[in-house]
Amino acid sequence: MSSMQNQFTVHFWGVRGSIASPGAETVRYGGNTPCVEMRVGTHRLIFDGGTGLRVLGQSLLSQMPVEAYMFFTHSHWDHIQGFPFFVPAFVKCNSFRIHGAIAPNGATIQQRLNDQMLHPNFPVPLQIMGADLKFNDIEIGQPVEIGDIKVENALLNHPGEAVGYRVNWQGYAVAYVTDTEHFPDRLDENVLFLARNADVLIYDATYTDEEYYSEKSPKVGWGHSTWQEAVKVAKAANVKKLVIFHHDPLHNDDFLDRIGEQVAQKFPDSLMAREGLSIQLVPPTNGAVEESVQSEVKVSA
Repeated sequence: MSSMQNQFTVHFWGVRGSIASPGAETVRYGGNTPCVEMRVGTHRLIFDGGTGLRVLGQSLLSQMPVEAYMFFTHSHWDHIQGFPFFVPAFVKCNSFRIHGAIAPNGATIQQRLNDQMLHPNFPVPLQIMGADLKFNDIEIGQPVEIGDIKVENALLNHPGEAVGYRVNWQGYAVAYVTDTEHFPDRLDENVLFLARNADVLIYDATYTDEEYYSEKSPKVGWGHSTWQEAVKVAKAANVKKLVIFHHDPLHNDDFLDRIGEQVAQKFPDSLMAREGLSIQLVPPTNGAVEESVQSEVKVSA
């Protein structure tokens, strides 16, 4: 088996939540909103289309033709705003299979991506995209199979609903669980299902417990979780590596450094998601999960 066929890598192109937050204080972790790429065997999977998707698109221009499977957790702005700026979708030789659950109001993922590109909100309609785009409505609880890859899903606790995913391949598993709010009296069974024995758990830890339960400005009911809950889930689900994700736009680099130190004290095999971070799940003969941060992420305006 070639190295290309035997790869399972996770690359972070956007790790911020709620709104893109570029600036001098977010340089090290990045200010782009959610976009995570997974290279699994010979397939490319993309999770969410936040502003990080634009950056991923620029990196793919030298690799065309591109075929990829896209999975959206939901269609809040921070998870879809990169899609109209995803240049490979405008190029005819490329192919994208786009997955998402039907929203509570009955709108499909195709309708929602289309609507954000209509006048007066955007100058170019979705129909002008030249790539082969095929849209698929996923059913909650029904896996999507791509060759020997199985992508499971489960409903998350988020206003307007969101979907979490778990990618299974050759005994490995990566869980992508973002935009979910924990319950005060118990761990979420759907989250535990997605995270069970995962090699990597990517988890929405937008807040700290102090922020979440703040008397002045509590975040209860806002649809997001905390790093303290992330640790509880990782331990309960027997997760190998925990990745703290969906950083609050008000959390600057120094603040996230401090959170990373606190998380590591409670769960040593943990990482703070940052743009350019790559995690490689190596063959079972080694049995380890390796991570690296690219020395440079190529970004074109």
